Amino acid sequence: MIALLHDPKALKTMVETLGFQHLDLEVTTPRVVIFRDAIIECLQTEMSGGIPQRVMDGMATFLNYVGGAYIFIRVKYAERLKCLASSWGHASGKGVEEDAEGEGIGEPGQGVEHVHDGGSLEEDILAVESPSKTKSTSKNRSWLAGRSLAKSGGDGVKASGELTGSSFQNAVVPKTFDDMFSFNAAVMGFGNRLWMQEILASFDAIVTNVSKSYRLQEECDVLALRMAKFKGTITLSEFKSVMLASLRSLVKDWGQLHELSWSWLWENVERMLQNQMGRPAKYEAAYSACLSSLDESAIMGVRTEVYSKFFIIAPAGRDYFKQSTTRLHFIVDKVLAMSL
Repeated sequence: MIALLHDPKALKTMVETLGFQHLDLEVTTPRVVIFRDAIIECLQTEMSGGIPQRVMDGMATFLNYVGGAYIFIRVKYAERLKCLASSWGHASGKGVEEDAEGEGIGEPGQGVEHVHDGGSLEEDILAVESPSKTKSTSKNRSWLAGRSLAKSGGDGVKASGELTGSSFQNAVVPKTFDDMFSFNAAVMGFGNRLWMQEILASFDAIVTNVSKSYRLQEECDVLALRMAKFKGTITLSEFKSVMLASLRSLVKDWGQLHELSWSWLWENVERMLQNQMGRPAKYEAAYSACLSSLDESAIMGVRTEVYSKFFIIAPAGRDYFKQSTTRLHFIVDKVLAMSL
């Protein structure tokens, strides 16, 4: 963040991302003061008092800004988190009530008008297909079956390739987010974006853990690893367009707050994914070279250290890992191999 002080816009984006990742922590003014004073005292001690007072004042101002931003995001964005939890319950078919409370979220502040300054929201609204156009879908993506019938000239299809009235009467609108997303992706020309299916598989975990920073970061890291297997260019904004189109079709009371909340969520998730783009390939090469350089004694040390740290972090694991030493070593070897 200090390296971005010369670029206010980039600094604001960085602070917002970090504040998003600290939603599960109770950041308060007294705690910000304690952290600020500890950093300044540490700097003074390390530099033996050789730092000018104006530098200390500047550092204090910077830390006050960051801490204040964390508090603002936690309090003012609580309304968005509640909106996400409620609308996702309807879109995913989980039946969450409108007044559902998000886990680990602070009390919402006074109602304020949030302005989307990303510059892409209006473009998404205009570019995405109207939700009413999705009503010609059938159960289990029957629109694909309709297209197949049209090509083969099967029953219920006119010579022009259009479905007859009986086919439309049997059509059923997709009721779940996954089905609606698949339909909209095909309609909008993104049906061949296989990487979208990877995000779709993790999307429920991302949304339900939006206020749990460590779990959310873990989901994004694992997702980035899976997406690294896909070749070619990955444009994450395409997923946002399909996501918003699908949610508009499934959430009955969709409004401005929903638009802002889901756009805000995806923009933060997108930044977390972008930070990992390109890294897995580099990590894989370095990790492979490291493993190949280990001799038998070093590998034995790794096996022992893995279980030592695992049992400290999760003591209950002792009740499950009761196999022989050979079996335990085999498990570690498999874990190391699967990490590549």
